[in-house]
Amino acid sequence: MKYHPIDNALFIHNRKNFTAQMKPNSLAVFNSNDIYPIGADSTMPFQQDRNIFYLSGVDQESSILLLFPDCPNPKHREILFLTETNEHIAIWEGAKLDKEQAFKTSGIKTVYWLQDFNKIFKEVMSQCDTVYVNTNEHYRSNVETQTREDRFNKWLKETFPAHSVAKSNPILQRLRSVKHQIEIDLIQNACNITEKAFRRVLGFVKPGVWEYEIEAEMAHEFLRNRSKGFAYTPIIAAGNNANVLHYIENNQQCKDGDLILFDTAAEYANYASDLSRTIPVSGRFNDRQKAVYNAVLRVKNEATKLLVPGTIWADYHVEVGKMMTSELLGLGLLDKADVQNENPDWPAYKKYFMHGTSHHMGLDTHDYGILTEPMQANMVFTVEPGIYIPDEGFGIRLEDDVVVQEKGEPLNLMANIPIEVEEIEDLMNS
Repeated sequence: MKYHPIDNALFIHNRKNFTAQMKPNSLAVFNSNDIYPIGADSTMPFQQDRNIFYLSGVDQESSILLLFPDCPNPKHREILFLTETNEHIAIWEGAKLDKEQAFKTSGIKTVYWLQDFNKIFKEVMSQCDTVYVNTNEHYRSNVETQTREDRFNKWLKETFPAHSVAKSNPILQRLRSVKHQIEIDLIQNACNITEKAFRRVLGFVKPGVWEYEIEAEMAHEFLRNRSKGFAYTPIIAAGNNANVLHYIENNQQCKDGDLILFDTAAEYANYASDLSRTIPVSGRFNDRQKAVYNAVLRVKNEATKLLVPGTIWADYHVEVGKMMTSELLGLGLLDKADVQNENPDWPAYKKYFMHGTSHHMGLDTHDYGILTEPMQANMVFTVEPGIYIPDEGFGIRLEDDVVVQEKGEPLNLMANIPIEVEEIEDLMNS
């Protein structure tokens, strides 16, 4: 891996919290993701399943984690199964984790090779009553491919039909949403890498550059700072492209007078950052662009103050909608009649700001978290209002990543990334 080793105290802490919420005499199983084929002998780069990584730190394919806190054999209360390096693997791929390296990574003492899995698994299943399976129940999940975990869960239920089955997901949704300080530090590092890339492109952008050239500049900065690259598919949208919320083609030329909406950020050690900024191609905003920009910035700043312990996500968005309505009235994009006659299920402001303002962030860009439960300290959220005006040929979104604090306003992990109009213009023209 490109990233520096992570203190295994994080993974020991995470496992302790998870097993504390398991039913008596139960076992939990977590599998690595598949390596997905493209065609012929080509594959996509490996991305580890976030849950096995969260609980073990193992960032290697074909790995399995078992947690069985009540196992009568103390050696089998935590088990990792890994691929054993043979001569072929060593020559063609490089050596995999050995048992000592796996222990240093995870803090798990019992490590077996995969060829021993069926034997050991049959033994521990005979000693437990309930087995926890790993399922993806994120509110935005839309998975059409059968995963390695899906195949394993199907095999498990067919092979051990007398066992009770429980879900790991509700436990992980709550645990993963509240970050350990080590996780916050990793996210901060991802944000710092993103800052370097954004500052780089402020000196690069000028009329005539292409969106993909900007993408290349950012990718260069990410990779040279130990990131695998973008935390999600990058959006670099010039002019009216910004009014397509998930514009990812990045193949158009940036013209004088246009704004460019960036929704681009680095990952680090599998942890995401998530940034949005909007800058003028020419290095100067015109008066209308500046007015809309500052309206979005005011909403972002005021919305951020609402991210405190006890806040309910849905109530928060209602309040942000009121802020945005006020700004749109001031910009002349809405009038009082629009607001008075609005559909409560689709308020008037949604014509110009149609997406949510905040989501959990962490190992996934849209991270685990139960939206119906109150916010807690050490949850990490984005704050990302926007105003999109196709008739005027531009859209503006501004986004930072913040950590909810026990008291007071959230900690902004992107506080050092330029956002004020004057600073952006100064940097682009220096």
